[in-house]
Amino acid sequence: MADAGANAENGALARGALSRADLIRDKAYIDGKWLEADGGASIDVDDPFTGEIIGRAPSVSEDQAKAAISSAEKAFPGWAKELTRHRGAILRRWFELVMDHQEDLARLITLENGKPLKEARAEVAYGAGFIEFYADEAGRIFGETIPSPVEGRRLLLEPEPIGVCAAITPWNFPLAMLTRKAAPALAAGCTMVAKPASQTPLSAYALAVLAEEAGLPPGVLNVVTGKAGMIGGLLTASSAVRKISFTGSTEIGAKLMEASAPSIKRLSLELGGNAPLLIFDDADLETAVETALVAKFRNSGQSCIAANRIYAQKGIYEKFLAAFAARVDGLVLGDGFDEKSDIGPLIDEPGVAKVREHLDEAVEGGAKVLAGAGASDGRLMPPTLLRDVAPDALLTREETFGPLAGVIPFETAEDGVRLANDTPFGLAAYLCSEDPATIARVGRAIESGMVGINTGLISTAVVPFGGVKMSGLGREGSSHGLMEYLNLKYLCHAGL
Repeated sequence: MADAGANAENGALARGALSRADLIRDKAYIDGKWLEADGGASIDVDDPFTGEIIGRAPSVSEDQAKAAISSAEKAFPGWAKELTRHRGAILRRWFELVMDHQEDLARLITLENGKPLKEARAEVAYGAGFIEFYADEAGRIFGETIPSPVEGRRLLLEPEPIGVCAAITPWNFPLAMLTRKAAPALAAGCTMVAKPASQTPLSAYALAVLAEEAGLPPGVLNVVTGKAGMIGGLLTASSAVRKISFTGSTEIGAKLMEASAPSIKRLSLELGGNAPLLIFDDADLETAVETALVAKFRNSGQSCIAANRIYAQKGIYEKFLAAFAARVDGLVLGDGFDEKSDIGPLIDEPGVAKVREHLDEAVEGGAKVLAGAGASDGRLMPPTLLRDVAPDALLTREETFGPLAGVIPFETAEDGVRLANDTPFGLAAYLCSEDPATIARVGRAIESGMVGINTGLISTAVVPFGGVKMSGLGREGSSHGLMEYLNLKYLCHAGL
């Protein structure tokens, strides 16, 4: 268990107290055992709101990281042969335990990530939804019988688990990004080594506590933290690891892809977003404002599918700006544990600096501030709205990953689509319109893996999540996400 005494002394644990303090761990989870890092090496985990250290995660050695891979390799044959209904039953129990402790898990997310507690609660429910969905999907891994073109043969397809998988998860959704990867892998019969982000490792370890209680056998799920380069290098180099699932930057995704090439691993890469939002003249104004508010400011803007570029057609531009500015002005900035807070602190100082850089560059380029733009306080960055942003402003070319919205006017639907597609990325996109023809044409024309129409909330366990172009490979969620962890074996039985 984490050093509860130290946490109580600095006041952080009292502020974000859990009813089950043993969910907070400072040890790695390898082969069903909780182990200290060799030499006691650790990583400080701080509270983004106060800056205080609220826990420590182990910084595992190279030998320990190798042991986690070996543990998953050893556990794989038995887990792969387990009846699918038994795997599903364990996942079902894991889901139930997550829901039983959802308030503690939400408080832990807010403590290490900073997001408002109401959003942390939503993340727990969202993340648990993947465990629940794949608990059921485990029993629906079906093969196929293919009609033979010649007599006396039987042609079969049988799905088989890939083998040992690795999950490398980000800090912005520390619980949900792990369940979205681990649940389908475990349902398929794969074993896993998970490496959560060093800024937010406590949620992953808490999930491992509950997975162990649910009856997950030793070695099936291992969780390690430490030097990203070392752990990532071992995972990509290991011939035992057959698949890597990564959520993070395109730059790191490309490096993982290159490093995985010699062993021909399967990859799921959810990378950069830079999502556009197109608001057409015929859009319902209230719907458009609500869509923009959620798509841009959820999770304080720290989301890969955040509406990074907002385009409003000229006929609705002024009305939209006035209504949107009023809502942005009403957002409450503060401590995630304050139930009134809508926007919490950013994850670290570099995150604040990047938002400030995008803001200053846009204003220097002629943009005008309609709401916010006050000085940052620690990692708190005021939600800010800009109008008349230059089409080539820095915030249109890089993911801001913060509570800064810039709105750009456009003339025609063709102009809007051109602006939306003027990026090497294609994860998510949004559009607001009441015209079915516009929705159909633009929805098809936008180069993106996902399109939200009159809504900024598009993620759920039952749909495939993923992008095109430089936003990555593969899909997570839905039955398609389960197939990412299965190989198809073809059996040709002759002489019948």
